[in-house]
Amino acid sequence: MSFLKRILRQRPALTDAALEAAMWSSIEAARLRHAMDPEAEDSWRAGDPLKLLLVGYLGTRNTGADVRVAEMIRQLRTIVGDERLELSVLTSDARLSAGYFPGVRQIKLPDVYPPFLYRETARHHGVVACEGSMFKSKFANALTTLMAGALGLASVQNKLSLGYGAEAGEMDPLLERFVTRACRESLIVCRNQESVERLAELGVPTAPGTDTAWSFTPQPTESPEALLRRSGWDGKAPLVIACPINPFWWPVQPEPARALREVLLGRRGETHYRSLYYHRYDERDRERQERYLDAFAEGVGTFARERGACPVVVGMERLDRTACEGLRARLGPGPLLVSDTVDMDRLVAVLRRASWVVSSRYHAMVCSMPAGVPSLGVTMDERIRNLCAQRGQPELSVEVDDPELGERITEGLRAGEARREEVSAGILACVAREVRAQGRMGIVFEDRLVQRYPDFERRDVPRTWEHYLPSLAPATRALLERYPEAPSSQPRPTPPAPAALPAPEPA
Repeated sequence: MSFLKRILRQRPALTDAALEAAMWSSIEAARLRHAMDPEAEDSWRAGDPLKLLLVGYLGTRNTGADVRVAEMIRQLRTIVGDERLELSVLTSDARLSAGYFPGVRQIKLPDVYPPFLYRETARHHGVVACEGSMFKSKFANALTTLMAGALGLASVQNKLSLGYGAEAGEMDPLLERFVTRACRESLIVCRNQESVERLAELGVPTAPGTDTAWSFTPQPTESPEALLRRSGWDGKAPLVIACPINPFWWPVQPEPARALREVLLGRRGETHYRSLYYHRYDERDRERQERYLDAFAEGVGTFARERGACPVVVGMERLDRTACEGLRARLGPGPLLVSDTVDMDRLVAVLRRASWVVSSRYHAMVCSMPAGVPSLGVTMDERIRNLCAQRGQPELSVEVDDPELGERITEGLRAGEARREEVSAGILACVAREVRAQGRMGIVFEDRLVQRYPDFERRDVPRTWEHYLPSLAPATRALLERYPEAPSSQPRPTPPAPAALPAPEPA
């Protein structure tokens, strides 16, 4: 390979490295500003409302991300007090997040964000990173750089710096180093033990937690039955919901020269994601996606015919539409519901109406579980594997590139149906455990807040998980009563206070 070809192949990595360098320069500039002129920042004082900036993957019509943040907002309001809290969220497209997160200021996230974050974190008293896939290279290094960078900026300004409900996976070495440097003074509350261990390897402080979607109760504007009937359901057949994705076009990578060329030509290629970013998607990846959809349709279709069920295709993110349309075409006529036209409340209500769920989307499984719906995961990474392990059902997770994927889906659904009550009970017990864990991580949040701002007055409530949750639906409360904690685990100790916060490093 010529020298020029090697350079061209390395362009995405070089662009990612440039972004990380720019972000680190912003962190160092904020550190210097804090040392020389702390009055240039908005610092919290007793009696002031607490201004928090929520940084995540919003404005993309990703149902899981939207549900997570909606519940996070409700929980933070419960813990801090609505009258003492001012929340802002970053959004990629305010049109796509319009109507979500009432009472919260939505701020447009620019494509070039280091200078923007430098300014915006100075106007807030803390940063809460709220994306589930917080630390990984699987999707886009820029997303992890965004969240780790925001946390680093908050840390050097001696402000609250917290990752909430995070998962950590494989990262490129350069990104790994950036996370280690930017987050060493933050606290990352992880949603599983695997992520705790992964971040511990990097020296990043952690605490155990969970996802924040467990307490979500949909409030749809129409019944799921009405929506499904309008979409082609006969109102009688049991529903098997399929949630496909394109697992083979990740990560997205920056290609500045290509982006400029396409702008000048006035057209975008089909693999364009946004701004300078493109899906990595060659002919081999296209063939793998076709095989995945063929197998998904074979597995779901065979089981649906055996059970006289209606297959429903659900897209949890608007990016999933092409995959959903491809699966729908293979399965034949029937309901197709995608988040670009169906809001999160209606989609989650539909998921909970299902008899079975087969999903490559983590949050399709999480959001269906409070109804006890048996679900089978078709996974591209560790997230669904970790979830099924948490449920005590690792056998209900299969890999997207399994050469016998169609048969494994059918067999998995058959096996799950044969012990339906057992599977459903395991799922509901898991939900009860995770709701309690969600309350406990609220205690961790409050402890970290008071540790950072000692004058912040705690609520006068017992330090037990029940008092650190948002309001729960009657069905969720009944679930907690049905699946109490095992006597051997009671009384469960309150989470320990995080380690003492280090002073900001000198400039």
